[in-house]
Amino acid sequence: MSLRNYGALAICAIATLVIGLAGCGGTANGSSAGPATASGGISPKKFADAVHAVMMADRTVYTKHVVNRLKSQESPVTPSEYWKDEDNTIPLPAQMFRMGSEIVSEDEEAGFQYALKSKWPLNEQNKAATPMEIEALDYIAEHDDNFYGEEELGGKKYLVAVYADKAVANACFDCHNNHTNRAADYPEFKMGDTMGGVIVRVPLD
Repeated sequence: MSLRNYGALAICAIATLVIGLAGCGGTANGSSAGPATASGGISPKKFADAVHAVMMADRTVYTKHVVNRLKSQESPVTPSEYWKDEDNTIPLPAQMFRMGSEIVSEDEEAGFQYALKSKWPLNEQNKAATPMEIEALDYIAEHDDNFYGEEELGGKKYLVAVYADKAVANACFDCHNNHTNRAADYPEFKMGDTMGGVIVRVPLD
C-alpha cells in the first residue's frame, strides 16, 4: 500500500469507524503525529492517530451516554457480559470494541487492524500476543505517552501504535474491579487509570 493511500484510508476510517466502540475510553496523548509525507498523503503514524481518535470518541460516547445512562436510570435494559444469552441486555463497551475490530480484521480493503489488549486481561484473547505488544503495554502503563514501534509479522512490516486505554466512567473500573476472573494480583482501578492499551497496526510495505 502506498503512503498516498493512507490519506484516503483515513477519511474512510473516520467515516466508518462508528463501529470502533471500545472498552472504557481515553484520549490520545503524548507524542504528536508525524508530518504529511512528501507525496501528499499522511504518514502511517498520523493515520494511526486519526483512526484511534475516532475509536476513542465513539467508545467514550457509548460508555458515558449509553451504558452509564442506563445504569443511572435503573433501566430494565442493562449492559452484560452475557448479553447474547440474556434478555434486555446490551454488550459491554469492551465487547463492542472487539466486535468492531473483528469486522475490520475481516475486511481486506481496510488496510489496518486494531485490538484492545491489557497487561491484566480478564479474557485470554485480550492478552498481548507478540513481544512488541508486551513491550508496548508495559510502556504505556508506566508513561503518560503513546508507544510507536515497528515489527515484522509473516514477512510483512507494520507500524505498531499503542495508546493507553483509561477508565473514563465508573462502569469501566467497577466492572473490572468486581469481575470473577480477577487474579490475586489484579490492580484496583480508579478513574483515569490505564487499564490496557488500544493497538493499531498499519502495514508499511
